[in-house]
Amino acid sequence: MRRIEIFDTTLRDGEQSPGVALNADEKLQIARQLTKLSVNVIEAGFPIASPGDLEGVRRIAQEVKDVSVAALARANAKDIECAWEALSGGEAPRIHTFIATSPIHMRCKLQKSPQEVLELAVQAVRLAKSKVAGINYPRKTLGATRSSPTVC
Repeated sequence: MRRIEIFDTTLRDGEQSPGVALNADEKLQIARQLTKLSVNVIEAGFPIASPGDLEGVRRIAQEVKDVSVAALARANAKDIECAWEALSGGEAPRIHTFIATSPIHMRCKLQKSPQEVLELAVQAVRLAKSKVAGINYPRKTLGATRSSPTVC
């Protein structure tokens, strides 16, 4: 039988809405409500972004039970270590890692080839896997976006 998991990003992506800035107590209150709604995974925040986000993710991971708590991390060791620091007290921690894969981002932002970006992604997933059992990585193919300009 097919199983569908609800992966809620309210506490991370929702906080990017204009005028929204949640403190750790508010994030914890929302996380408890999401658990009551039977959400399977709560993406609690982006710990490397600020000390407040790190603390919010840490509190949710430690205090909210019966749900997997995820932290967002770019595909680099510093972000993944920070995510692990925030999640380490949780019962079902998960790291959601990502890297820019559009041609313009690879060329201009990362200054890497598609093969180098793929290698960075693999390294990031390996490091995250050494910390937690649950890993999320977006299912995009490198360079599978519309064409980009050749200048940066």
